[in-house]
Formats: sequence, structure tokens, C-alpha cells
Amino acid sequence: MTALLKVEDLRVAFGGTAVVDGVGFEVRRGECLALVGESGSGKSVTARTLVGLTGDGAAVEAGELSFAGRDLRRMRERAWRRIRGGRIGFVLQDALVSLDPLRPVGREVAEVLAAHTGLSRAARTARVAELLAEVGVPEPELRARQLPHELSGGLRQRALIATAIAAEPELIIADEPTTALDVTIQAQVLDLLARIKSEDRSLLIISHDLAVVARLADRVAVMKDGRIVEQGPADRVLRAPEHAYTRALLAAIPAEHTKGTRLSGPAEAVRLARPEPGDVVVRVDGAGKSFRGPDGVARAAVRDVSFTLRAGETVGIVGESGSGKTTTARIALGLTEPDTGSVEVRGRAWAGLGRAEARTLRRDIQVVYQDPLASFDPRYTVDKVLAEALAVAGVPRERRRERSVELLELVGLDERHLRRRPLHLSGGQRQRVAIARALAPEPAVLVCDEPVSALDVSVQAQVLDLLDDVQRRTGVAYLFISHDLGVIYHACDRVLVMKDGQVVEQGPVERVFREPEHHYTRELIAAIPRLTTA
Repeated sequence: MTALLKVEDLRVAFGGTAVVDGVGFEVRRGECLALVGESGSGKSVTARTLVGLTGDGAAVEAGELSFAGRDLRRMRERAWRRIRGGRIGFVLQDALVSLDPLRPVGREVAEVLAAHTGLSRAARTARVAELLAEVGVPEPELRARQLPHELSGGLRQRALIATAIAAEPELIIADEPTTALDVTIQAQVLDLLARIKSEDRSLLIISHDLAVVARLADRVAVMKDGRIVEQGPADRVLRAPEHAYTRALLAAIPAEHTKGTRLSGPAEAVRLARPEPGDVVVRVDGAGKSFRGPDGVARAAVRDVSFTLRAGETVGIVGESGSGKTTTARIALGLTEPDTGSVEVRGRAWAGLGRAEARTLRRDIQVVYQDPLASFDPRYTVDKVLAEALAVAGVPRERRRERSVELLELVGLDERHLRRRPLHLSGGQRQRVAIARALAPEPAVLVCDEPVSALDVSVQAQVLDLLDDVQRRTGVAYLFISHDLGVIYHACDRVLVMKDGQVVEQGPVERVFREPEHHYTRELIAAIPRLTTA
């Protein structure tokens, strides 16, 4: 096959510090190459360099950097604008940043069509709806009129993918294209990308999800510290990795076979038997909630949801975007008042509480979000982040520093981290601080809303092990929301499967995953990417 993209001895530095160091690979026509590795490995910088978006202050050198025989090293911005979107599609991981917050997502897609096709305005409008439907956006005509902040993370990511494929480019570079997607939509997008590859177009996928890589890639290049440490056919790299780093990435993936074992550290380290769950700490009974959409129609986000959560237990909630997972979590947290039904935390109902009473009860149920950086004041040090949480919890001023150190030690950090700001911490360290902050009031329950979905696989493994350790030491209960069914199987005791605002199945996680009763649960499980290659 002819090489469409050729990269030889690529070096990228910022301020004299090399972040990509001697990288070389090629992507042939009709082929998918996957670049895998963790944050800081150089994957995303490499991808941005290939479309002329390395950034100001970057020093870029390469022995060869060419696309369809054209030397990219000498391209000016006007020429790049003709290629980007038209001949090379680019999907960034952070859709909320990539999409214009002030215009509907449909106009983002239409802009690509206007720039790179000869379609009329009416034809562009129709094609936008077709593209959104292709990437799994429900009610595409309605969603095309919505602003990015009105869509879930998964819907925003799908809109971004629609933008990248709109002009049918020869090469699509996708940086973590399925990270924010639910498993069934992920499968739909992977099918779409596989179809694009079958049309003799090319894919460069950047991902830390090796199961996704196994589904799509012909070849894999593993990056670490700015260099490619292993490269070869996907079947060989994923089944018989030669480099220790590749083996470590594979070992850290949560799945059915990892339940009951630690994901980080020695593979043979088996967890102690789990203690029996204690008393009920959360009871949700018949909760329902509707919201009015942009078309003025009220839609039920949650309908007749009931479940219990016991001390020391982890209950997972799974389902697609729009299934009601997050609304259910907000109802449990007392942040959204249900239209029907009731919620009790440690025997006390949210309904009818005054502000002071609600504030006291809220200490018993805290939350850990997907993106802790967005929930931290960027001016604060870790010391101030924790001190503020402890003050709200009623801890005396003279006791706060000592308690902050205790909390950091509980999550695997130490006193040295108190002086640092969250922006200067790694993703895993930030999530550990977020967990420490949530534990400050000594709650009975932590609501974990996609707490590991933004983390690299080895950091994810460390945080999952940490959550397990904390639960054993404190007896805290977790309500664990995730679109990653491997994570749910590994971490949870029981699971609720939600669709269209309803719980369609619930029970012990092993029973639900091995013997699903509802057809939707069977569809979810069948859509899980497996770490096997054809």
C-alpha cells in the first residue's frame, strides 16, 4: 500500500524542552495506525504537528513530514486551511473547548461543508442532519440547533466527529475519539471509522484505550516520554508485547478477569475478601424528573427510579448519554429536586429540609467529578482547597492542617503537596486531591461521576485501587457512574442499568454481566470492545 502520511525523525520542543524526540512512522492508504501511550508521552503533540497546530513557540524539525507527497514542513497557514477539514479531518478530545460555545453545533458541521464542498445551503442543512445521525446523535435536526453547553459530553464529541468526517477527507486524525462515549455509541462510531477505512481512506487514532485500538488498528505504535518504544502489527503488539511499558499498559485495564485483584502494582497482589455491606445509607424511591427542551416540550429525564445503597458497598449506574444517570446522581445529592418520589440519606429525606438542615445533611453525601480541575479555584493551593472543605465540615482552624495531612496520606499523597496548586499536579494527583476533599466531612457516601474516565489507563488503575483501599478503611459507600463497563464490572458490587430515564435491570454485577435479562443490557455487553484482534 502507498504511504499517505510519512513521518521521519520528528522532533518537537517547547522552550528548549523536547516533548517529541525522533518519532517516525507512516500511514498507508486504507490503513489505521494507532498511537498509544499515557499523558505526556507526546501523542497529542505529534497529532497536532501533523495538521500545523503545534502552537506558538514550538520548534519543529523532521527528516520528512509529508502528506500525499506534499512536504508539510514548508506549508503556510493559507495552505493548511485548505487541507485541514478538506483532506485531513481532525478530531480533538475536548469537544467543549473545540466547539464554538456561541453557535449551534449544526453550524460547525455546515461550515466545513461550505468551505470544502459545492453543496447548496439547503443541501448542507440536510447533510448536517445525515452526518449527526451517522455518528449516533438522536433527534439530529433538534440537536443541530443546540449550543454545545446544552449537549452532554458524549453528544458534543459525536458532533465533533461529524465535523471531522463532513468533507470525506483522505486522512482522519482522531485524538481519543471515543473517550467520552457510551459503549453502544462507541461501537457505532468505531463501525463508522472502520467503514471509512474500508473506503481506502486512512486513520491515525490516538488513544489510551487498548480495547478500542484492538478493534480498529492494523498497526500500533507505543509512545513513552516522547519516543516510540514499540511498533508493529496490532495483533503482535497487543497479544505478545515486547516492551515492559506495553505490558504494563495491558495489565492495568479493568475487566471481568481483574475483579478481586489490584490493577496497579504486582499482578499477583490479590485484594482481601470484601466485608459485608452495612446499613442502608441512601434510599431512592420512585424518583421522577422532567425538563423542558429547546422546543418547549417537557421530556422525562428520570422515571420511577428506585434503589438502595448500603455502607461499604459500591453500586454502579450505567447507560447511554441521556439515560438519566447524572440526573439520578443529582437527585441523590439533593442538587435536583424530583417531581415525584423521595430520597433519603441516612434515614433523612431531602424534601422539606431548611437551608441549614440541608447543609448539615449534605456533609453525609459528597461528590467526585470527572474533571477535578474545573471544580478547583485555580488560585488555591491544595492546602487551601482542603482547609476550605474542612471549615465547611466544622473542623476547628487549629486542627485543619493536621487533618489535611491525614487526608492526603489517606489518598497516597503527603504534606509536600499542600503547597502546590492543582494546575501543577498530574491528572492522577488532582483526582486524589478531589477524593481527599470529598472525604473531609467524613461522609457516608461518595457519588463518583465518571471519576476515572479522563485518566490514563495506569493512573486509572491507581485511582480504582485507591478507592477500594479508602472504602475498606472508612466504610464509605460509593454510587459509581461510568460509561466504561469494564470499570463497572471491576469496581462495583451491584449495578443499575438505565435507559430512557428508567432502570431496566439491576442486581449483583456478576449476575447482570454474565446472565443479563433485559435485551438492552445484552446490547450494552455485546458492544464492549474486547482486547482481541481478528
